[in-house]
Amino acid sequence: MTIETRTVRVWDASVRAFHWGLVTAVFTAWWAGDDYETLHLVAGYAAAALVTLRIVWGIFGTGYARFSQFVRSPSTVLSYLRDVATGREARHLGHNPAGGAMIVALLVILIAICFTGWLLTTDMFWGTVLMERVHETLTNIVLALIAIHVCGVLVASIRHRENLVRSMLTGRKRAADDGDVI
Repeated sequence: MTIETRTVRVWDASVRAFHWGLVTAVFTAWWAGDDYETLHLVAGYAAAALVTLRIVWGIFGTGYARFSQFVRSPSTVLSYLRDVATGREARHLGHNPAGGAMIVALLVILIAICFTGWLLTTDMFWGTVLMERVHETLTNIVLALIAIHVCGVLVASIRHRENLVRSMLTGRKRAADDGDVI
């Protein structure tokens, strides 16, 4: 006898394409670094375009894609993190408050990385050590945020017995149960 778990569509194709496209662009830009300048620039511009599209989709997109659905106050995020620390956090059908804060942090840092990278192509900042250091520091910050994000996904997947990586591939999550936040 098998038990079927009912699922619902949460992440639309645009959110999923953005997510995996950004993963690819950021990894490619990081990997290419100074060794493959053209590839680094193309990946950086791709990341900038994806971030711009995600901001537009965060305002005008489908329900769970909208910032209004998952951006919460700092006190709500801290309260959620306290609940995580004590093992009593609620399962969220969309992004949980910490995940929403992470999305905002990643977008802000990625905008800064793309902007400083672009500045390095201008006459004013071409080859300036200070701007290169700022760009590299922001890159290190985004890498740390990515590591924290992956850890958060793993913790939530284990705690809520739900493969969140698969849900970002399929767009589907387990339907809401009693006590879940829709």
